Amino acid sequence: MSTKNKITQSQLEQYLSKAAWILKGPVDASDFKVYIFPLLFFKRISDVYDEEYNNALDESDGDAEYATLSEFHRFIIPEGCHWNDVRETTSSVGLAIEQALRGIETANQEYLYGIFGDAQWSNKNKLSDRLLIDLIEHFSQYILSNSNVDPDILGNAYEYLIKHFADLTNKKAGEFYTPRSVVHLLGLILDPKEGESVYDPACGTGGMLLECVDHLKEVNKDYRTLKLFGQEKNLTSSAIARMNMFLHGIEDFKIVREDTLKNPVFFDSDGLKKFDCVIANPPFSLKDWGAENWAADPYGRNIAGVPPAGNGDMAWVQHMISSLNDHGRMTVILPHGVLFRKASEQKIRKALLEMDLLEAVIGLGPNIFYGTQLAACVLVFTRQKSANKKNKVLFIDGSNQIRVGRAQNFLEREHVNKLYQWYGDFKDFENYTKVVGIEQIIENDYNLNIPLYIEKTIEDNLPSVEEATAQLKLAWDESQEAERKFKMILANYLD
Repeated sequence: MSTKNKITQSQLEQYLSKAAWILKGPVDASDFKVYIFPLLFFKRISDVYDEEYNNALDESDGDAEYATLSEFHRFIIPEGCHWNDVRETTSSVGLAIEQALRGIETANQEYLYGIFGDAQWSNKNKLSDRLLIDLIEHFSQYILSNSNVDPDILGNAYEYLIKHFADLTNKKAGEFYTPRSVVHLLGLILDPKEGESVYDPACGTGGMLLECVDHLKEVNKDYRTLKLFGQEKNLTSSAIARMNMFLHGIEDFKIVREDTLKNPVFFDSDGLKKFDCVIANPPFSLKDWGAENWAADPYGRNIAGVPPAGNGDMAWVQHMISSLNDHGRMTVILPHGVLFRKASEQKIRKALLEMDLLEAVIGLGPNIFYGTQLAACVLVFTRQKSANKKNKVLFIDGSNQIRVGRAQNFLEREHVNKLYQWYGDFKDFENYTKVVGIEQIIENDYNLNIPLYIEKTIEDNLPSVEEATAQLKLAWDESQEAERKFKMILANYLD
């Protein structure tokens, strides 16, 4: 592959889809990502290492020892652990892959430890030597060096593949893929700035964090100044998130695999680490979330009350608020139930409203998430409300801001822009938005259900009696004329 012609987005997408097709049969579609993402990343870092080696070789007039020095390489590839070493293997290929991946992780512990996940490459019942050789040869057709493929293109192809798997499996896919348009809406509202810290406590494959990067790129700001933090319970998703960051060319990030509600991992000297921006689409209505320890939460997150034992939605909200610094702001996607469910959740809403942290409630249209037809909402919180927003909450009904599809609905860019405009305007707009004082919410027992505040006005487009009579007379005259013409044509035909 000539380095003069960079690989295109379309070529990469076809390349990755074909890899999934090779696995089809012995490997369930829901497991494709466990194998394809590590191989793609393995190929990428091997090709980048070669490129760095050759550049150093040119600089040193062919000094091979000089070219292997660690300062010339982002990652170290130990002897016997390069892509080409695996490609030359013809038997026990799975074992060769396992040993190469573990060797790379060990040699780069600070950045890559555990990044390739725990796929059973040496299970010959699932992955025969023939299949793995075909897969390795398929991945070998392109050189994925920096000069041959831009990080943005590679990263976007990666996200295409994540969506592709969501389409293929369509079971619990929402756990690891949030529609890009929804993520974009949250990024617009959050509006991260240069130098700020961004935290996603349920980061999945890293899409929310990367949206914040893209947000700065779109306005020509230095995205490299962002400090990104993520926590994710699922091993495969957390590994993919880390690979995703590297493939997008992101340097300053820290993503850790751990259960956020039970064991948060980011701390400063005086407790939980605080961030400028917090963003998340946590798992809806999580059952085993750790309710038994919340009343005396050792991390001080019980700021508004104990959520129900079988539903962790409000635990996520309290954790995220507890992770905000003094001028922090957050956007979170949740099921509509958090707006109106009673008992303990009602008490939590009351406490949060009394703190005057809630800025906006945005209702999204139904059936826009993978794996669920539920309509979700976006809650916007901020530590520092501007004067015109104090003791007020903006309600937005975005239920009809969708393109209706046969199996799924879609939030298009035009809908995102409309919702963001309404959010930015922070004013009443009949049928769609309403700025509500805290007193009215108190009168409604701290119920945040959107229809309580935005009443749909049914437009009366019926004509007056005079207009209706005139229209009826016109229609009668036209029907009489049509009947006359028909009779005339019929008479000519019979003659």
